Amino acid sequence: MYRFKPSVLTRFLMRRFFSSFFIVMLTVCGVIFSVTFVERLSSNPDALSTLFDAWTRLLEYIPMFLPLAVFMGTLVVSYSLTKSSELIIISGAGLSPYQIVKPFLIGAILIGVVASTLLNPYSVNLATRNLTGHQLKLIDDAIWLRETSDTGFLTVRATGINTQKQDIIFYDVNIFIQDENFKLQERISANHAILSYSGLDINPATVINSDGVTTKTIKHIDTKLNPQTVLDRYLRPDQISFWKLPRFIQKMNAIGVVTRGHLVQFWTLLFLPLSMMAMVILGIAFSQTKQRRNYSFGLKFSLGILTCFALYFIVNLFNALGTTGALPPLLAIIAPQIIIIAGSCMFITSFDTI
Repeated sequence: MYRFKPSVLTRFLMRRFFSSFFIVMLTVCGVIFSVTFVERLSSNPDALSTLFDAWTRLLEYIPMFLPLAVFMGTLVVSYSLTKSSELIIISGAGLSPYQIVKPFLIGAILIGVVASTLLNPYSVNLATRNLTGHQLKLIDDAIWLRETSDTGFLTVRATGINTQKQDIIFYDVNIFIQDENFKLQERISANHAILSYSGLDINPATVINSDGVTTKTIKHIDTKLNPQTVLDRYLRPDQISFWKLPRFIQKMNAIGVVTRGHLVQFWTLLFLPLSMMAMVILGIAFSQTKQRRNYSFGLKFSLGILTCFALYFIVNLFNALGTTGALPPLLAIIAPQIIIIAGSCMFITSFDTI
């Protein structure tokens, strides 16, 4: 008598899980991409630019609904297996309920790993290719830079910023040059200035010296500031890729910058597979039923979606507590997932023993 090998059933269940997950993802992504494309048509010069803009924004939205897609995919595949009696056949082949869930967990872990290590760096690279001021975390809606040297101080204030290849363009710029005693030596104003790795270039520049004499000239200032150090200061945590976050956090800690938000982002990406596992177990908990024909999928699906939205706000609350320092960043990320897994497992176990 031929017996199904567990490896064959495992591959079958993983294939069904990924099929359901990708159907949900394609549906949600299609809706978001279409809405974003129509919304951004008026802000771009042509359709090709709008497509690229919509694609970039879609990648930014994916981390928000990825756990929901995993949960919905788990519900769909569980409903499909129950409705078609395949779950009964699989159980008859010798797989326990916990062995049946195992392929779903493996699939969720793979989704989390790919999202953190591949999708996140790709999304960040696209989103930060051409940065503007409204995409950065500014102070008083302005860019403030300060450099200290043996000869004095250099302070730069700009109300706009944009990236161009490897250079940064500042708009509405005011530069203050002071000596070591904080006495103002020059004030430089310009409509724009270009910061490159060779220094700061202003053309044309309006220069007011310490005597109040005003001149218009081309100005070059040698500075230790460079485009990367400026971006490091003003980039939001979600604008730094998973692979660069550890080194970035070390650099910021070395100069005394608070990095709680960056730690929350790093732990979120590192434990994303755990988050995906939690959503799978939650989906299994909602799909528990002893009925095949009168399976109230619509009700369970609706309750599951509402639960996911409630959990989304709870997870964001924990993230905020971690960012503000009320909780350690690591605990703020792990605690909600452990609570979801523990609660779902308790429900599954109690249902299985009824």
